[in-house]
Amino acid sequence: MTTTAVLIKRNIKLFFKDKGMFFTSLVTPAILLVLYATFLGNVYRDTFTAGLPQGVTLDEGIIGGLVGGQLISSILAVSCITVAFCSNFLMVQDKVNGTIKDLRISPVKPATLSISYYIATLISTLIVCFVAAGVCLGYVVAVGWYMRVSDILYLLLDILLLSFFGTALSSLINFFLNTQGQISAVGAIISAGYGFICGAYMPISSFSDGLQKAISFLPGTYGTSLVRNHALGGVFAEMEEQGIPTAVVDGMRDAIDCNLYFFDEKVQIGEMYLVLGVSVVVLVGVYILLNTLKKKV
Repeated sequence: MTTTAVLIKRNIKLFFKDKGMFFTSLVTPAILLVLYATFLGNVYRDTFTAGLPQGVTLDEGIIGGLVGGQLISSILAVSCITVAFCSNFLMVQDKVNGTIKDLRISPVKPATLSISYYIATLISTLIVCFVAAGVCLGYVVAVGWYMRVSDILYLLLDILLLSFFGTALSSLINFFLNTQGQISAVGAIISAGYGFICGAYMPISSFSDGLQKAISFLPGTYGTSLVRNHALGGVFAEMEEQGIPTAVVDGMRDAIDCNLYFFDEKVQIGEMYLVLGVSVVVLVGVYILLNTLKKKV
């Protein structure tokens, strides 16, 4: 077994052995689902019905599918990032307890060490997020199921790519953390703030024009939109088949950020994937470079 594989196995085992980190990352999506369904479900429902033109009505199943799709897309878009940060705190804990010093004076190359942390965090994040996706899909079945097989496959792809992005972002930020207090502070900031700036808690379309333009530069925004598109693609298709005017459907897409605009230019799905993919490559490259340049201690 190679050194990288040994380190990856070690990091994954430590993450799942640490009940605090593991249960925090696992429980977070479940708590969000309960809170969203309890407090935001009716808000989303009222928003969808109030936005319909006079004379246009939707049956309860479609409204349930709309609400469920928006809820799970918000949860999964946030969880892929917050879970990655929880999983990656092991890297900081190794600094706190001095383990990193032993690893750095060993023959292990800095690049190998950084890659092992990244891959282990990614695997742990994917395990938790795919389990969360299963729970979320179960919720959609209960409230209004219109998702197609292709929607589910694309949704899983979105989770995979967002987990790559979340792991890369957390790796780069955690590189600069050295204490338990910093872990707690960053964890709180990410948990509270990321959902707002990526459009998960509140649609970007509800922000001011200036803030919308600023947020359009953030890769996480496009990750949220991808998850939204594939969580709601089936129900939008059903609405069109039932004769709901295309203008009404497009208006809903705009209102909940399925359609995103970069300085008034609509961003296509392929372009969203490109933004996320390039962001992952850049973040991982910078993270590995920083570890390589860091002097052994």
